[in-house]
Amino acid sequence: MSIIEVKNLKKLFNGREVLQGISFSVEKGEVFGFLGPNGAGKTTTVRCVLGLLRPDAGSAQVLGGDLGADDPLRRRIGVLLENNGLSDRLTAQENLDYFARLYDLENPDERVAEMLGFVGLEERKDGLVGTFSTGMKRKLGIARAVLHDPEVLFLDEPSSGLDPEAQRMVRDLILDLSKKEGMTVFLNSHNLDEVQRVCTSVAILHQGRIRAFDTVQRLREGEEGTHIEVVLGDPDSVGRAAGVLRGMPGIKEVEEEGESVTAVLTGESAAAAVRALVMADCAVEEVRKEQQSLEEIYLAAVHQAEGSA
Repeated sequence: MSIIEVKNLKKLFNGREVLQGISFSVEKGEVFGFLGPNGAGKTTTVRCVLGLLRPDAGSAQVLGGDLGADDPLRRRIGVLLENNGLSDRLTAQENLDYFARLYDLENPDERVAEMLGFVGLEERKDGLVGTFSTGMKRKLGIARAVLHDPEVLFLDEPSSGLDPEAQRMVRDLILDLSKKEGMTVFLNSHNLDEVQRVCTSVAILHQGRIRAFDTVQRLREGEEGTHIEVVLGDPDSVGRAAGVLRGMPGIKEVEEEGESVTAVLTGESAAAAVRALVMADCAVEEVRKEQQSLEEIYLAAVHQAEGSA
């Protein structure tokens, strides 16, 4: 069972179909990126998933239930929207103490200290949040959102307005939550570089429809397969290398160019291809794996949607 399951979700506002039957799923432990331009319907989707809006058709389930109808289920998720949900007049520790008691945690003092350490703010625990930088507030906001150890974390533009160093710190926190804590993260973001760095899968929403949905790796490899370029140190190896690659069943479109050979891998890994070349005594000097960037994929999906509208 998927942790988040959205099926044929539709939502109308003033007779206009903002969401046109979208579907996607998120598996346990994934960092899922939800992408789309302003007005695409991302916020509406997130509100439907969180149970803040009722869809006109379809369903949105988290952990097998409806967050809009199941109060106990809401305790199993964490949410950080654009507002960090913090009081500037309280210290970092007082802010987390307040939420720890709202969640009725068994050992609030221990958990607050643990989370301050996790986000690197233990030395600023007695500082007023109103004096904190935007990056520090965002880190404390993440600590607030995961204080009760949720199974799923929803983040809305967590790096918005942050400098590059603070963005990196937020990315590191997201990866730690996924890899070390096993948390499933739903990341709503415009930052394509951030999504490419931290997300395992993405969905691209445009004009109320999902235009692409897959793992980041498969999207970047493309439908044709993985493109590789093998640079050879010995020109006499080029023909032999091309012959080796053409003889492998999971490789197609082999071309020779200068001192390199390019190929499209559909059933073989780049490592297997290199092993075969080395065993054939080809002078492999460099292997370049050519993949589309997430930005290229995103722009292609959006432009294709606009062209077919």
